[in-house]
Amino acid sequence: MAITVGQAAPQFTLVSSALKEVSLADFKGKKVVIHFFPMAFTGVCTTQLCTMRDSFGYYEGQNAVILGISVDSPFTLAKFKEENNYQFELLSDFNKEVSAAYGAIYENFVFGLKGVSKRAAFVIDEAQNVIYTEVLEDAGDLPDFAAIAEIVK
Repeated sequence: MAITVGQAAPQFTLVSSALKEVSLADFKGKKVVIHFFPMAFTGVCTTQLCTMRDSFGYYEGQNAVILGISVDSPFTLAKFKEENNYQFELLSDFNKEVSAAYGAIYENFVFGLKGVSKRAAFVIDEAQNVIYTEVLEDAGDLPDFAAIAEIVK
C-alpha cells in the first residue's frame, strides 16, 4: 500500500543497533527523516547513509532526526553504524512489517532474496503526518537529497 503526503505516518517500534526499542512516537514534536535501504555494507546503501551522515548538522539544526531502516539484523546494523560513524539510529525491520506498512519492500530482490526493503525516503512532520515520500524501484538509484533537505527546512 502506497503512503501518500498528508496521511498520518504508520506508527512503529523497532529494535535499534544499540538493542533498544525505538518508536516513531518518541519523536513527536520533531521532523523525522526516514531512509529505508536494502542492505548494509552495499555500495549504494553506504552512499545513501553517508550522505545523510555528512548532512547531519543541517538536519539537527532544523529540529529533525534521521532514522535508517533495513531488514538487516540489529547486530549487522551495529557493525555498519560503527564502521561508517553514523550519528543517527539504524533500526532493524527484521520481520519486514514496517517496510511493508510504508510500501517500501521488494517481494523479490536480487539473488532470490525475498522481502528486502526498497530504497525509500519519507519525511514526517512534528504532528507525525507524512510530508514527503519517495519510493525507488531501482535499488541503484538514490533519493532526492535536495528535495528532502528543502521539505525539512
